[in-house]
Amino acid sequence: MLSFGTVILAGTLLLWLPAASREAPLGFVDALFTATSATCVTGLTVVDTGIHFTLFGQLVILALIQIGGLGIMTLGTFFILSFGGRLGLRGRDVVSRTLTGDHRSDLRRILRNVFYLTVAVEAAGAFLLAGRFLERMDLPQAIYEGVFHSVSAFCNAGFGLHPDSFIGWQRDWGVNLVLMSLIVTGGLGFVVLIDVARLFRRPEPDGRDDRPPGRRHRLSLHSRLTLLFSAGLILVGAVIFLLLEWQDTLVDLPLGGKLIASFFQSVTARTAGFNTVPIGLTSNATLFLFILLMFVGGAPGSCAGGIKVTTLGVLVTMAVNRIRGNAEVSLFRRRIPERTVSEAMGIATLGMTVVILFTFLLVAIEVGALSYATTQGAFIRLAFESVSAFGTVGLSTGVTPELSTVGRLLITLLMFIGRLGPLTMVLAVAARVRKPLYRYVEERVMVG
Repeated sequence: MLSFGTVILAGTLLLWLPAASREAPLGFVDALFTATSATCVTGLTVVDTGIHFTLFGQLVILALIQIGGLGIMTLGTFFILSFGGRLGLRGRDVVSRTLTGDHRSDLRRILRNVFYLTVAVEAAGAFLLAGRFLERMDLPQAIYEGVFHSVSAFCNAGFGLHPDSFIGWQRDWGVNLVLMSLIVTGGLGFVVLIDVARLFRRPEPDGRDDRPPGRRHRLSLHSRLTLLFSAGLILVGAVIFLLLEWQDTLVDLPLGGKLIASFFQSVTARTAGFNTVPIGLTSNATLFLFILLMFVGGAPGSCAGGIKVTTLGVLVTMAVNRIRGNAEVSLFRRRIPERTVSEAMGIATLGMTVVILFTFLLVAIEVGALSYATTQGAFIRLAFESVSAFGTVGLSTGVTPELSTVGRLLITLLMFIGRLGPLTMVLAVAARVRKPLYRYVEERVMVG
């Protein structure tokens, strides 16, 4: 929390400088909002990034995105270990659990793979995007925008240099596919990417990779759960969006354009914040669909926010097992520990509580005592903004620049909470779990 807070403060001071703005410099609250949005890889903005900020300001935002995407803890630990420093047992345990969920992992190897994988994927994305951008701009600008948008997409930040995001590239399959690939890759989590990469690697003959000699690697339950529910959410979200917007925002597109736009919106709504259709013109049902996708988010240990797709997966798996009458929660012939199920329920409950609380405060401040008849649509727009901030997504119906100073501060705090994650917040404020010395008498309570 202190690390992220320090980076946000440094970014705020840099964006507050006159050199960061082309015209009038940002006020302190707006600079704080932008720095928090960049560091927390959200993408909500009160000014247009490509128009308001100078090259210096844009590079500050890009650096904040990269730092926030990889994580202060990941970068700091990587450089500590690279220069021969040492971490205590508790520090190694925290970082290992954050990245892989397993405290026994080889931390140095994991961090090295994370760093190299990030550089490789972002470089490939920048190269491909620059090639497409060359059709509309000169080489230096194409390279710069390719790098900026590649980093923003992989880190699931949603910051763009165009006022309409990527609506102007709506029919360009190349740009859409590259951005979607970067967003999905950054939202799966490093442990899943490394786990999948091991499928294509030959087993070590001496069994140094924890496999019997000659036996191929098998995906962990975490990876299979992440891939299954991520693919399911993308497919379901795309189909529902296609049906809801067929005669509205997609009406002028051919069938192929409708399909790519639907999949792009389904992918970006969970983590990234880019858009190829005007979000403010979509239906209420579509906005509610986006709220659900944004609340779930991506995978643990990734650049994405939300309660995480594995949390949803565990809860759905628990519900299915309970309906079938199974006492234990199992999936793919593996039993999920009760502690994990309890953590998933706690994270989802805390996430819903945070979103409800901040939505209530935002509505009370921005709308106040005005009647519904005079503020139609205000509630869902503010609720959409709250979930977008909590899920560090960055999609907006256009209400962000209209928020009051207090409203912007609330969204700033919500982005900070969303990036750290409900579980991190609980671990930061809760005392150590102690085994009770005694147990109370059990008594049933009727539910449902």
